[in-house]
Amino acid sequence: MSDVSVVGGGVIGLTVAHELAAEGHAVTVIAARDHRASVSSVAAAIWFPHDVAPTPRVLASGEASYRRFVQLAADPSTGVRLRHGTVVHRRPDPDLSWTSAVPGTAVAQTVPEGATGVRCLLPLAVTDAYLAWLQKQVQGLGVRFEARTVASLDDVAGDVVVVAAGLGSAALLGGDDELYPIRGQVVRLANPGLTDWWLDGDNPAGLTYVVPRDHDVVCGGTDDVGSWDESTHADVEAAVLARVTALVPELAGQPVLSRAAGLRPARTSVRLERVDGHARPVIACYGHGGAGFTLSWGEAADVVRLVQQSEPARRN
Repeated sequence: MSDVSVVGGGVIGLTVAHELAAEGHAVTVIAARDHRASVSSVAAAIWFPHDVAPTPRVLASGEASYRRFVQLAADPSTGVRLRHGTVVHRRPDPDLSWTSAVPGTAVAQTVPEGATGVRCLLPLAVTDAYLAWLQKQVQGLGVRFEARTVASLDDVAGDVVVVAAGLGSAALLGGDDELYPIRGQVVRLANPGLTDWWLDGDNPAGLTYVVPRDHDVVCGGTDDVGSWDESTHADVEAAVLARVTALVPELAGQPVLSRAAGLRPARTSVRLERVDGHARPVIACYGHGGAGFTLSWGEAADVVRLVQQSEPARRN
């Protein structure tokens, strides 16, 4: 078994660390910010391949993660919930490739005028509860944590290094012109008793989603390609609130509990591969856009396979 350093403490990094440690590897997670300050904490965290190219490998990864989340939802302490909702489509030829991973999808009977939709059951994660649970599980497997910034892979120990640092991954790997930020802003409202979610990515007024959790409703959002702005803006929030209340009138007048903005690490395609040119195995795992939770368990399984494939070469 290898000593593996995972650079990145968001949902991808923590899940990769979990699966490597479960296989018996000695794992260290290195991150300047823990999960509470990562973009993962901002996410609505509903299973859906948003802002990610739906390649066959990505769809397989999403399907594996869907199955794992369904298992986790049986234990309320994980923070994973299974909820029904509607994916709204406003184009004549919507991409339905994601439905292959989701059993029991059906044509939605209630959608905005002029739209179609899919009704289904999806997992979602109450982010603070889920990420805290995941970190506790990882620690229970003996994973070590180092809170520091990594400027170079030369500063990282271990037989194998996994780079899962989101937008920070490119600098550690000598650059990546295909990686870019997509800014997302959300506002969290008090939950008036909603359980059904709505995803309306084709809304002509802007990206719109409503994701009820235990005590709040995550309302979004924005898809600001190329923006590095992590601050929230009142005019953007007002526009989000107008869209979500038009879609779900019960949200009108609900108090704002919190607000946030984060940068999705998007890429022309997810990068999950061994990176050549290093004296030891270095594995890249980043570029998941708005689908970090959606792909996390499947991606972690693929990282484990790459690490195991690298071990004979390392020993030789």
